[in-house]
Order: sequence, then C-alpha cells, then structure tokens
Amino acid sequence: MQFVERKRWLFLGLPFTFTKYTIREDMITVDSGLLKTIENDCYMYKVQDVEHTATLAEKLCGLGTITCYTGDTTHPKLILEHIKNSKAIKDFILKQSEEARMKRRTVNMLDIGSGDMNDIDDAL
Repeated sequence: MQFVERKRWLFLGLPFTFTKYTIREDMITVDSGLLKTIENDCYMYKVQDVEHTATLAEKLCGLGTITCYTGDTTHPKLILEHIKNSKAIKDFILKQSEEARMKRRTVNMLDIGSGDMNDIDDAL
C-alpha cells in the first residue's frame, strides 16, 4: 500500500504547493521545491512516535498535520503538513513502523517499573 499526498493551502485545501509526500511500507519520502528540488527519505523503522493534529481551519478543509518523531539525523521531527486522509495515514505509519522494527529486530523496550514501591524501599 502507498499514500501520495501534497501539502495544501489552508484556503479551501487547494494543492498549490511544491511539496509531495510519498508514504510506502518501508519509507517516507518528502519531495519539495520548484527550481531546486530536495528529496528526503526516512525509513519506517526509524519512526518512533507519530502525532496527529488538526486546527479548526484544517478541520474545515478536511486536512490534518502529522508529526513523526524519528531517529533520522536529517529530520528528527518529520512534519507532514496540511494533508488529506491524515488520520488514515497516521494509523498506516504507526502500523508499518512497528512492523519494520520487528522485521529488522530493532524493537526498543522501555522498563516502566512494574514493581511495587515497597519492594524498592526494602531493597535500599
């Protein structure tokens, strides 16, 4: 599966910008610029967290903004601005990034302290 979206103006959600986002199962590609084109890729396994926001103006136009927090050096905070189908794309990125980490065996586990506080006091 693949999503191809353009950054849009908030004015009626028209796609008159020169930024295109391509979201595939293995990577996110951002193409921007008219005279000087910049193409930036971020592998899915580097995406650590995803945030979806939608301002009132974006909601009226059916748009949203996705912020991907990544381990990528060029874009530690990759922002996909003013795109359609933003909730579906956010869910797709979350699912695919988890699958990519499992495939590469780069899953990070956090110890959130499942023990009782009394156990810690007794150990001290």
